[in-house]
Amino acid sequence: MSSGTLFDKVWDLHRVSQLSGESTQLFIGLHLIHEVTSPQAFSALHERDLKVRCPNRTVATVDHIVPTTNQNRPFLDPLAEEMLTTLERNCSKHNIPLHGIGSGKQGIVHVIAPELGLTQPGMTIACGDSHTSTHGAFGTIAFGIGTSQVRDVLASQTLAMSKLKVRRIWIDGYLNHGVYAKDLILHVIRMLGVKAGVGYAYEFAGPAIQRLSMEERMTICNMSIEGGARCGYINPDDITFKYLNSCPYAPKGDAWDRALEWWEKLPSEKDAVFDDEVIFDANEIAPTLTWGITPGQGISIDERLPNPNTLAPSDRQITLDAYSYMDLKAGMHMKGLPIDVCFIGSCTNGRLSDLKAAAEIVKGNHVAKGIKAFVVPGSEKVAKSAKAIGIDKVFQEAGFEWREPGCSMCLAMNPDRLNGNQISASSSNRNFKGRQGSASGRTLLMSPAMVAAAAIKGEITDVRTILNPHANH
Repeated sequence: MSSGTLFDKVWDLHRVSQLSGESTQLFIGLHLIHEVTSPQAFSALHERDLKVRCPNRTVATVDHIVPTTNQNRPFLDPLAEEMLTTLERNCSKHNIPLHGIGSGKQGIVHVIAPELGLTQPGMTIACGDSHTSTHGAFGTIAFGIGTSQVRDVLASQTLAMSKLKVRRIWIDGYLNHGVYAKDLILHVIRMLGVKAGVGYAYEFAGPAIQRLSMEERMTICNMSIEGGARCGYINPDDITFKYLNSCPYAPKGDAWDRALEWWEKLPSEKDAVFDDEVIFDANEIAPTLTWGITPGQGISIDERLPNPNTLAPSDRQITLDAYSYMDLKAGMHMKGLPIDVCFIGSCTNGRLSDLKAAAEIVKGNHVAKGIKAFVVPGSEKVAKSAKAIGIDKVFQEAGFEWREPGCSMCLAMNPDRLNGNQISASSSNRNFKGRQGSASGRTLLMSPAMVAAAAIKGEITDVRTILNPHANH
C-alpha cells in the first residue's frame, strides 16, 4: 500500500469519514460544472428542495455545446440554447459564478480553471467530465465524475470513493526536438495499455517531467484517464508556483507566502512507497500518433502497423476491428496516409503553447488543397493572447479557419463534426468510433505540431522533416 506520496497526503487531508466497506467520504475543494452534466444534477437537488452546499467552491462555464463560428444568442441549435439557458438559471438560483461567453473568462473548463488560478496544489477537484485529471498537473487530486456524483457534490461538497493505489511513472532523459508532451503520453498509454491504470492514480515524475512547462504537464495529466487511471498528477515545484503567481485567483501577499510554505511540503517524500513503478526513457520517444479506435493503439511515425498474429490474444480482435474500421492493413506506414480534416484544440492541446508550436510549423506554408483545417482556442484568454502576438493571422494566412473557444470537434456535441468516413488529424484525446461526430469518421490523435504538418502536406507527416528538413528521419 502506498505511503508518503502526494496522493496519500492530499487524500488524508480531505478525508471526512470512513464509510461502510472501503469507501471514504472525501471533501471536494473545488467543484467545476458545465452545461452538459449539471442539468439533471440540479433537477435532483430541486426535487428534494436542497441547496448547493458550498456555492463559493463551485465554478461554472460553458464549453461542450457552444458553436465555434456564430456564438450569437440564441444559438441556432435550440437544444444547445436550452442547455446554456438552464445552466444560467441554475447558477443564478444558487449564486454560483458562471464564466459565460464574452466574459473574457469563458472556455473549456479544464483550460480556464488553471489559467484563472482556481486550480491550486493540494486541492481535491471534481467535475462531471472525464478529463478532470488535467488539474493533477498542479499537484491536485482531480476526478472526473458522473451526473449522480455531480448531484452529491453540489448537495454535500463531498464524494464517496474508494482509495486508489498509486503507480509512479518515471520518465528519464529528455524529449528530442520535434517530440512533444502529447507524444510522451501517447507513448505511455501505448506501452501500458488503456486498462493498466484501472484502480490507480498515476504519479508522473522524473527528469523529463520536471523539464516540462505547466501547459505540457496538463497535456500529460489530461490523458491519464485514457490509460485507465482515475487521476494523474505531478508534484508541484518552482515551475508550478511561477505559473500560479500571476493568476487572478491565486493567493496574494501574506496569503501567498502561507500557501507557498504549505505547497512546498506536498510533493511525495524521497522514501515514499508506491504500489507500482514503471520507467520510460524520453530519448527513445519519436513523434507518435494513434492508428486505431482506442488511445492505446498508437505507433511512432517511424514504425509499421503491427501484425495481429504477433500480438497477445487479448489484443488481436480489437486490432482486426480497428483495421477494418480505419481501412488500414498490417505492415503499413502511417506516414503518407492522406487526411481530410485537421483540428487543433481541445482541453488536451488548446492552450497558447500548443498554438505556438503549431504556428511554428504553419508559418510560411499553406494548407494543402482540399484539406479543411481549423484552430479552436481553449479559452477566451488563450484567443486574446494568441491574437496579441499575431498567431491568429499566421494560421489564417496559411488557410486555417480561426474559431471561437469551445470543445469543438473533440466530441462533436456542437456543429463541428466529421462527415462520412473522413479522416481527421486531431490534437484531441479520444479516437473512439464516432467520437468526432460521424458514425464512420476516423480520428488520428497526435500533437498540434503534427496536425499542422499534416495540414500543410495533406497527409500524415513526420513533423521533424519540417522543423529540420536536412536531417535523416
